[in-house]
Amino acid sequence: MKKLIVMALIVGMASLLKYNSEEYIVIPNEAIRLRVIASSNNEADQSLKREVKRNLTKELFPLIKEARDINEVRENIRSNFKDLSLNIKEVTKDDNYQINYGKNYFPEKTYKGVKYPAGQYESLVVKLGDGAGKNFWCVLFPPLCLLEGEKDKANDVEYKFLVKDILKKYFQ
Repeated sequence: MKKLIVMALIVGMASLLKYNSEEYIVIPNEAIRLRVIASSNNEADQSLKREVKRNLTKELFPLIKEARDINEVRENIRSNFKDLSLNIKEVTKDDNYQINYGKNYFPEKTYKGVKYPAGQYESLVVKLGDGAGKNFWCVLFPPLCLLEGEKDKANDVEYKFLVKDILKKYFQ
């Protein structure tokens, strides 16, 4: 009987540890996300999505890095919206895309052991073609997108701490 109780406690403890191993980091309401959705999952469409994402983040970075607060970032995105759209057109070489800035739906996402809940979020969303493929998304403000370039160099623990540190910096 004691063995059964001990086994039950071990199983219970293990399931609690597993439950706590994936934590939610809640991105504050005062955040702006970026999402680029590929037309499909074929390699050409995924490659195009990555190219659009690279060009957009290069163009967005100067608009965000010196901003004092989220309102300045919002204004920078709005005032440069036409240029952002033209940037996408240059990459795609056609008009088969949609770009939207406002409240957009994001499904739940787990990245490097961190869960991001589903919901409607302020965001810049680019849908390429049919928008039926895998997507890229990140947080533009606070500037968590900058972490993406370092993903091969950072392990999960460093990523979680860095995300928490950046969120604390902007939202204490």
